Amino acid sequence: MNNNRGAILFPVLLSVLLVAPLSGCGTKKNVHNSSGSSLAGEKENVSGAAYGPRGAGSTNAPSPSMYRIGPEDSLRISVWNNKDLTLDIVVRPDGKISLPLVQDVQAEGLTPPELADVIHQKLLQFMKEPHVSVIVLQVNASKFYIVGEVNKPGTYFLRGDMSILQALSMAGGFTTFASPKNIRLVRNRNGKQDVRVVNYFEVIENGSRHNYLILPGDTLVVP
Repeated sequence: MNNNRGAILFPVLLSVLLVAPLSGCGTKKNVHNSSGSSLAGEKENVSGAAYGPRGAGSTNAPSPSMYRIGPEDSLRISVWNNKDLTLDIVVRPDGKISLPLVQDVQAEGLTPPELADVIHQKLLQFMKEPHVSVIVLQVNASKFYIVGEVNKPGTYFLRGDMSILQALSMAGGFTTFASPKNIRLVRNRNGKQDVRVVNYFEVIENGSRHNYLILPGDTLVVP
């Protein structure tokens, strides 16, 4: 009788031992997949504004779909199920791209989804409901500069909405010889230089009134 009972219990215990680690693996996989999302729902790029404030605590992680295309950017234009209209292309200095059928298309200043929609509308003359996607392969436009007493002076790409505080953070902060009270934002406006003096400590203490948005071509000078 005892031998029969042991014969019954052994396969039951074995199945429990096998199921437990398998269920644990499934839980781990789900956790891994849930962390795969990255840039969805981030803040829209508003780098086209003139002098505008930004909150001191805001983040600089714009969605790639909100990036504004500029000259010399490298793009991949894809039209589903059409190899002739799927190609990698560089935005010309005049801000346009050339595509088969539709010829010249204005790309500068548009986001990838906006450019895809423009191409879609133009292709409707030649095909039924083309599915168009635009991906930015390489950012070669929208540069700004940080010089002076920062740890990493140099040229930086402006990939979206960025404030002065965020730009200074990218430059690694100040050196021990810096004068953060007299930072200058130099901007070319209609062929003339517009200079704004920014007191770093006032921005930190009083909010975002002088935490201006960086625009392409701007130079931050930290004395």
